[in-house]
Amino acid sequence: MGKKQYPTAAAALEGLLFDGMHICAGGFGLCGIPERLIDAIRDAGTKDLTIASNNAGIDGEGLGKLLRTRQVKKMISSYVGENKEFERQYLAGELEVEFCPQGTLAERCRAGGAGIPGFYTKTGVGTAVAEGKEVKSFDGQDYILERGIFADLAIIKGWKADESGNLIFRKTARNFNAPMATAAKICVAEVEEIVPVGSLDPDTIHLPGIYVKRMIIGAPYDKKIEFRTTRPREAA
Repeated sequence: MGKKQYPTAAAALEGLLFDGMHICAGGFGLCGIPERLIDAIRDAGTKDLTIASNNAGIDGEGLGKLLRTRQVKKMISSYVGENKEFERQYLAGELEVEFCPQGTLAERCRAGGAGIPGFYTKTGVGTAVAEGKEVKSFDGQDYILERGIFADLAIIKGWKADESGNLIFRKTARNFNAPMATAAKICVAEVEEIVPVGSLDPDTIHLPGIYVKRMIIGAPYDKKIEFRTTRPREAA
């Protein structure tokens, strides 16, 4: 077992969790979410969490598990959508939510990972998104200042990694995982397979191993479907 590989999610998170911490979590709906690491955070009972994530999974799945156990104080997200408990807690004033346009959220994490504390964007100008934010004019157009995001911990889900942490995502499961991985003091990844160094074509690497400090094999996974959409079979 490589020095970056840990036997369990709990072991990989040992010494990293504390109440009131800020976490960046990869994933989109139920696609590419770090399931094992989320379960380990739930089991650890870490509370008053601020989590930056596109959404909070669905009821009882993904980050929805941490909402159910009331471990989350604030969500920085672009979408509430299908999570009824997320919606209920927000409307009841039990959960603080910072809504952020989807592209802006991705860029806030990318910028934070690149050491950029803030940037100007036209997205949200003249809407509730701009409330309380600095507005600056460039070439006669208004832009609002958005702050970069840099968390205490990033948890991500990958497909395949080598022993040094070089990592490949699978298709759309790449989503928010790559920018989230860079936007924290330490990144812990769960993957489906770990192969020897040199097994991966360098041109296929999506995330360099320098960003991945700890990792686990999370497989096997039960591939959950958020919405099953089908049509009747055509007659032969």
